[in-house]
Amino acid sequence: MKRFLNTLFVTTQGAYLKKEGETIAVQVEREIRLRIPIITLSGIVCFGNVGISPFLMGYCAENGVSISLLSRHGRFLARIQGPVAGNVLLRKEQYRISDDNKRTIEIVRSILAGKLTNSKTVLQRTLRDHAGRINADAVAREAEALDMAVKQVQSESDLEVLRGIEGETARRYFGVFNELITNQKADFSFKDRNRRPPLDRVNALLSFTYTLLYHDMRAALESVGLDPAVGFLHRDRPGRLGLALDLMEEFRPFFADRLVLSLINMRQIEGRGFQILDSGAVFMNEETRKTLIGSYQKRKQDVINHPFLNERMHIGILFHSQAILLARYIRGDIDGYPPFLWR
Repeated sequence: MKRFLNTLFVTTQGAYLKKEGETIAVQVEREIRLRIPIITLSGIVCFGNVGISPFLMGYCAENGVSISLLSRHGRFLARIQGPVAGNVLLRKEQYRISDDNKRTIEIVRSILAGKLTNSKTVLQRTLRDHAGRINADAVAREAEALDMAVKQVQSESDLEVLRGIEGETARRYFGVFNELITNQKADFSFKDRNRRPPLDRVNALLSFTYTLLYHDMRAALESVGLDPAVGFLHRDRPGRLGLALDLMEEFRPFFADRLVLSLINMRQIEGRGFQILDSGAVFMNEETRKTLIGSYQKRKQDVINHPFLNERMHIGILFHSQAILLARYIRGDIDGYPPFLWR
């Protein structure tokens, strides 16, 4: 039996979370707006001015529910969690692999093969569905380039060259990303990927969605006992969870990018739902943020077939399945890490 665990996102400013029996109560202006049994949750993410009682913090730590604190615009601030799960031997092997260039390259090849293949599929889906409304030649050219890059990755044995391929293919993929936007072009024009802060509406949506995905990847890795800070594609850096970023890569195109494109193209989010500061920074307003979070959670409940496991599962379970497969490879139970390939 598999239990599909959810994340509680709290965006209402001034909200206060407290423990009531075995439930989490969300209070706004002294009125209880929501009660949720803790057993149904895997994590809580609070944006901005949200208070949490010490008793609830302890209760969540005891029950394996992590609490992440973010700024109102999605910048990570802190995390509260209980004892780290998993056995020490798995983590020690993870650290050994991260220091072994040859074994690291094997994992990086798989991660990049997943990311590049899924990026190519995103472009091909757009060509199939909207060829008459976009610059089809440009998109087809980049899809072909991604296909060639997948083959190059599979034979490359230099880690820095592999990282260079990832950077170059990301630049080319985002070079035609504006073609994937087929509605509301005046408000949602995309030139290039920018962040900290985002300088247009599309980048604001992408950055926020990646933040949500980053949180879910961290939770998935911790649930199987891996250290989310020690990655393979992403170098170790203080304050950065390299392995969470690694595991995100294969999910960015088909899950995060497609979600953002769908919200724009189906007009579920509109240009007026953003705030543009004098500095040029662009942020979502409260309504847009809630729409995005709701759509993100709903998308996690979609069922998809896992080609390696040959099982149908919720996308939210898919995150954990990939973490489990990575842990199995690190333990030596399988010969390689099989990335998720979107069909």
